[in-house]
Amino acid sequence: MGEFEVHRVRFFGLVPAGVRCLACQPRGARLALARTDGAVEVYNFAANYFQEKVIPGNEARSVEALCWAAGDRLFGAGLGGEIAEYDLSRLCVAHSVDGGGGPIWSMAANSSGTQLAIGCEDGSVKLFQVVPGGIQFERNLDRRKGRILCLSWHPSDTHIAAGSIDVLRVFNVSSGQTVQRIMVNYHVHKVKRECIVWSIAFLSSGTVVTSDSFGRVQFWDWERGTLEESHTVSTSAVLSLSVSEEEDSIIVGTSTGATYQFQLLPVKAGSLEKRWVRTKPFQYHTHDVRAVAHSSTALISGGLDAQLVIRPLMEKMQKKGYDAALRKFTFPHRRLVSCARKARLLLFQFSQHLELWRLGSTDETGKDGEVLPLCRMPEHLVQLKSKGPEHIYCSCVSPCGSWVAYSTASRFHLYRVEYKGDGVSVKKVPKVPKLLLPAYQLQFASDSGSLFIASARGSVHVLQLLEPGGCKHLHMFRPPSGCPEAVYLLAVSADGHWLAAVGGDWAIHIYNLKCFKHHCTVPMYNCAVTALAIHPITNNLVIAYSDQQLFEFSIPEKQYTAWSRMVQNSGLHKAWLERDSPITHITFNPKNPSHILLHDIYMFCVLDKSLPLPDNSALLMNQSTLKQLPETARQRQLHAFKICKKFQPLLFADLLDENCLVMVERPIMDFKTQLPLPIQQKKFGT
Repeated sequence: MGEFEVHRVRFFGLVPAGVRCLACQPRGARLALARTDGAVEVYNFAANYFQEKVIPGNEARSVEALCWAAGDRLFGAGLGGEIAEYDLSRLCVAHSVDGGGGPIWSMAANSSGTQLAIGCEDGSVKLFQVVPGGIQFERNLDRRKGRILCLSWHPSDTHIAAGSIDVLRVFNVSSGQTVQRIMVNYHVHKVKRECIVWSIAFLSSGTVVTSDSFGRVQFWDWERGTLEESHTVSTSAVLSLSVSEEEDSIIVGTSTGATYQFQLLPVKAGSLEKRWVRTKPFQYHTHDVRAVAHSSTALISGGLDAQLVIRPLMEKMQKKGYDAALRKFTFPHRRLVSCARKARLLLFQFSQHLELWRLGSTDETGKDGEVLPLCRMPEHLVQLKSKGPEHIYCSCVSPCGSWVAYSTASRFHLYRVEYKGDGVSVKKVPKVPKLLLPAYQLQFASDSGSLFIASARGSVHVLQLLEPGGCKHLHMFRPPSGCPEAVYLLAVSADGHWLAAVGGDWAIHIYNLKCFKHHCTVPMYNCAVTALAIHPITNNLVIAYSDQQLFEFSIPEKQYTAWSRMVQNSGLHKAWLERDSPITHITFNPKNPSHILLHDIYMFCVLDKSLPLPDNSALLMNQSTLKQLPETARQRQLHAFKICKKFQPLLFADLLDENCLVMVERPIMDFKTQLPLPIQQKKFGT
């Protein structure tokens, strides 16, 4: 693997926002997720659960409910009282409509996706019609006192069940009248505290399922208004509930971090009579499970601990393999850290500010694995605060450390940073060219003379940076065939000759920066691109996809390289392909042109192209394990993949020079200590 001096950075104080709500696309392959900071994310099941789209949050916009309608249109609503439709191509709010009933607590679409129902603070349920280009208010249903916390349509679209405090109601959609009112705390003796119905589901059989603050999951016959079954699953609240499309499985989430599955099973073998049975408890979260979803093959839960957990249903799996593995996502599938290699600076991106740090240094040398004392401590140089409620989309620092850029939804900012002794001065560059905002990715040229800005509709802007602190617009690239999607990844060659851009349609376009022309398009592959980089010597483009495949494309020759064809013919190791975390960064070591350095959240890897690929009988060992083997055994394990799992969770890794690496970690417990204390559970023997 070679020896590197490693700067192990643990002062990136990122605290991921908790998961507030989830929405599975009906009969689709996407999952929408909203966080407590208002950010909305879209995960693609078919692309190995890759986080393919992120719409940053806004301090003025909370998201309490998400739902898909009319196929692939995504709507959100929150305590601001507005219903917003998201533009999943431009990654922003397309338009919004005032709900007219104060803060919105819940929202649901009917089975055909043509109507939205919202539950409001003023006790009203309002219907909106989904029309091309937006939504239109249709009418109010019967209004009663008490905020509507949850909603569910009957699959026939004839009735709506709504949960409130102490009561659930069933509305007739055509007449708008309340046709049933059920007191949910009637069966609890000596009740002095209110019972909050947190979640509700309306089954095709006419059964209404509720979860409440008393820790119960209850099944009601809505026509008779009677309780069919009641299951107390927790001593605290059951906050969320979701039903499978077949209506034979339910997942619920509690405020203790536990999730439970209910299954509709025969009372005895061969019997037609069925009952709901609590079958499986899971404890994957440490805090409130505010959101659950039930896809066709998995149970999905999101907690205030920021974790998204996807647990496949074994009975739905064709074979016991990678698809049956449990997946946990805490951190974004994109970089929030950029590096000024020459100046040895790191830029950290937070939701509403940036931090620029200078790395520490040492005069000491030592043995492998030894921790060296610092002669100069890491230094926090600059904090740039973004004005207004909008969160930051992307940011970057130039290799020389003299330029910092970032973008929000409506503003692009460029700063000139000057270093005078121990002091730092920051000046905002005036009269920045007007661009099609927001910018989705920023990338400086290796000589810090240009800035590339990823924009909407597949376009990339090129800015020339001028001394002592100005810029001018040089060119705008667009794919020749057009593209409705935004560009989300950029890579520029070290010689300043080539630029690679990836859009939301997963097409990779190569542009010639010398003559400002489109050079070629990489052959289309049916998976999302998670990282890419251009080799500084060969100008080969190395591409990592969400299914863990690796490709190498020769830009000058406009074709895949011989090594890439060999990889596809031989196949990558099974253990490599079964990783559930995408590669988020690729770089190279000029001293060893055959080395490709890449990483995901859980491992750092040096891929040596001069060595043979391992077959499935070989072990993809961690380097620390490999060092403990005898020399003869080590030689037998010699192959292209050198893997290190010492640094976790690994948010960023890059090469500062040919002998020096920087690794940015964010240990899970470091940010969990900053979250509110979870509900403590009594454990046996304590």
